[in-house]
Amino acid sequence: MLNFAVCDDNIIILNRLCKMLESIFIENNLDAEIVFSTTSTKKLLEYSQNNNIDVLILDIDFKNEISGIETGKIIRKNNKNIYLIFSTAHLEYVLIAYKLKTFDYLPKPVTSEKLKETILRVFEDVSERTKETNFIRVGKSKVLVKENDIKYIKKDGMKLVYHTNKKNYEVYSSFNQIQDTLPKNFVRCHKSYIVNVNNITNIKSNNTVFFNTNEYCNIGPKYKDNLMEVFNNGNSTKYLDSFDKRE
Repeated sequence: MLNFAVCDDNIIILNRLCKMLESIFIENNLDAEIVFSTTSTKKLLEYSQNNNIDVLILDIDFKNEISGIETGKIIRKNNKNIYLIFSTAHLEYVLIAYKLKTFDYLPKPVTSEKLKETILRVFEDVSERTKETNFIRVGKSKVLVKENDIKYIKKDGMKLVYHTNKKNYEVYSSFNQIQDTLPKNFVRCHKSYIVNVNNITNIKSNNTVFFNTNEYCNIGPKYKDNLMEVFNNGNSTKYLDSFDKRE
């Protein structure tokens, strides 16, 4: 899921942008949500310090607060991967905005067509980066999930269920269809489970792996040696609270 934030000092424009975004998400089946919207760059900076933002749509001209350009500089410094999208009616700001590795520029008044085009390009770009960055596609759907958020993938009949820190995602697929597309830290530990070894916190002697949410998966005899080889030959043991090598 991509987290969006919107900041504009005009409350009418802000609300309009949020409504257009939500419609675009629904109409195009995009896994995204607006996690924060505000008319204040100060509040935006406060929020960004302790919360993740993947895409930021930011006005440039703020009369009584930190400008959008300065706000963008601060946020970009702390979040190298954020997609910055600036909106303004002042064309003279365009070249300055692009120096901040701006993904796109939305001239005001922002139209639904232009906004949709930009948002779809964001998702296309994220999709292209999944091979190089930490996003994983859920089956063959348009849903993109951060690699580190996935604890394990469970086979449930004709479906696969991706268990993440925030929510679960279901898709009609099979392990054979996805296994070769997953990073090396995703290991088959059971006929019904593929686990993200980076999120395992404990391995018990009863052949069970645990995660920080007290969720667990069983280790099948057929897959045990391969799972242990990953730990023994890699750096994965640093993620465990306890590890019994006699198992």
